Amino acid sequence: MAGETLKATTDAAGLAAMISRAAAQTAGGKPTLPPVDRWEPPFCGDLDMEIRADGTWFYMGTPIGRAPLVRLFSTVLRKDADGKTYLVTPVEKVGIRVEDAPFLAVEMSVTARDGEQVLTFRTNVGDLVEAGAEHALRFVIHGENHELKPYLHVRGRLEALVTRAVMYDLVELGETVDIDGTEMFAVRSGGALFPVMPAAELDRLSQ
Repeated sequence: MAGETLKATTDAAGLAAMISRAAAQTAGGKPTLPPVDRWEPPFCGDLDMEIRADGTWFYMGTPIGRAPLVRLFSTVLRKDADGKTYLVTPVEKVGIRVEDAPFLAVEMSVTARDGEQVLTFRTNVGDLVEAGAEHALRFVIHGENHELKPYLHVRGRLEALVTRAVMYDLVELGETVDIDGTEMFAVRSGGALFPVMPAAELDRLSQ
């Protein structure tokens, strides 16, 4: 079925039911994430499903309004080395479209641990992710208007785009540090340092 698009209206419902059964069997009914990185099912084509840049999920051009269903689908997302994003179960893998990042970081808390600043983010699908060595922040300057877009590693190859409101709070925590002889504007979390941009570039953009 490679290259085909699954169009039957029952596909999403059937896939959701299969995901629920797989999660229950894998986790014994406990609310843990399925081990999608260990599953290698056959590719069964593309599903007419898309995650828009604003975090809204669409199926066959219609928004998926049920938050529990979106959360369920989000638990079996996987981005492979080919750069494509899939919904993966033990028995099938279907491709979906992602306009930007599959998740949004919609809330941030700032705490301290052992004298180190710790930034914890909540995603739009309920994940809690602590930025640090295992969950890096990366910053992209995008477009002609030089828009700053921070991304947070969530799991596997999946990231969350930090929303604009949260980004402003994040940037407020930045500091200028020397990295390999270059003055960089950076953010700290969990003992890790994440460069945002050269301090000179920040000054230029601020003018």
